[in-house]
Order: sequence, then structure tokens, then C-alpha cells
Amino acid sequence: MSHDTYELKAEAREQVGKGSARAVRRNGKVPAVIYGDRQPPLAIALTYKDIYYKIHGGGFLTTIATIDVDGKKIQVLPKDFQLDPVKDFPVHVDFLRIGKDTEVNVDVPVHFINEDKSPGIKRGGVLNIVRHEVEFHCPANAIPEFITVDLTGADIGDSIHISAVTLPAGVKPVISDRDFTIATIAGSSAMKPEVEETTEAAATEAAPAAEEK
Repeated sequence: MSHDTYELKAEAREQVGKGSARAVRRNGKVPAVIYGDRQPPLAIALTYKDIYYKIHGGGFLTTIATIDVDGKKIQVLPKDFQLDPVKDFPVHVDFLRIGKDTEVNVDVPVHFINEDKSPGIKRGGVLNIVRHEVEFHCPANAIPEFITVDLTGADIGDSIHISAVTLPAGVKPVISDRDFTIATIAGSSAMKPEVEETTEAAATEAAPAAEEK
């Protein structure tokens, strides 16, 4: 998983709706809902400061948390959140209640290693990342922090597909009907002037030879 689990304290909300949510925000808290695991949705209010730093700290949507709702502890996975479009502060959060057999779809970041062992990149090629994240279906308690793509041996014109990536047990791509591309090694425009200069030099050398004949 992407980060160590953490705990948030929350208060249950008896009322729901826009009016109730506005009242929660006026009191310096963030309205949220816990749903799933075949149980009724639970409306809660979180401390603004706690949830703000978790959202902006990275890995929020791939890290299981424990929410202490008036003394009752519930394991959850954040599924969605809304930010104020102007001030960028959280205005609502959705949590999925986690049971022992809960499976989820999550976007997992892609990390690349061994660029220095890629012949294509050494020759001036460029790593063209097609997917910075890949959506996977996996157990909620076994979400990978990231997947790793090894660029060793990758040359210009090569494509790296999902089948080339070693995935943890139980982790499967949501796209299952094709071997989709994660990245390619493309030729760089910076390589073209060198080719042009070589061509011009060859032409210049050939001209005097032609005149001598």
C-alpha cells in the first residue's frame, strides 16, 4: 500500500442535505459520507485541518484509513473528494467502508527505473509516457503504492505494454481486453540537426570531387 494507515476522528451527522453541509462547513469541519459493505450510508463531519493535509499529502485515494466516529472505529478507503474550485479546500469526501473481502478499483502511479540502461534513451531518444497511472482491480488491503516499469534494453521505437510489468498477487488491470501501452521510446527532435549536418558535410565534400572530374 502507498502509505501507513492513519486514523481520523469524526462526528456523526443526523441531518443531511445542502443546508446541513453548509452548517458543518461554517463550524470549520468537512462533511463526508461512509458507504458500502452492505450497510446504510453514514453521514459524518471531519476536522478541516486533518482532512486537508491528508488530501494534499499524496496517496489519499490509495490508503486505507480508520475513522473514529464517536468511539466506533470504521476502516475505510477514500473514494472521492471535492475541492472548492477557487480556494482549493475540501468541501466533501466519500469513503468506502472496508470489509475483509472488499475489492476496489484504484488508479496506481507508474514509476520508471533504469533509464540509464536504455540504449534508446542513451542515443538521445525520449521516454514518452502514455499512462502516468493505471487503473487496477485489487483487494482493498493490498493496494500497491506504485507499479514499476524497467527500461533496461528499451530502444528507439520500442513500446512497453502492461504485460511486461510484474504485478503483485491479486492485482489486475481494469482494462483486460488488450495489452495496452504504458510508454514508448521515441526519437528526439534534437537528433535531427546532427543528421542534417552530416548530410550537408557529405554533400560539400562530394561537390569538389565532382568538379575535378
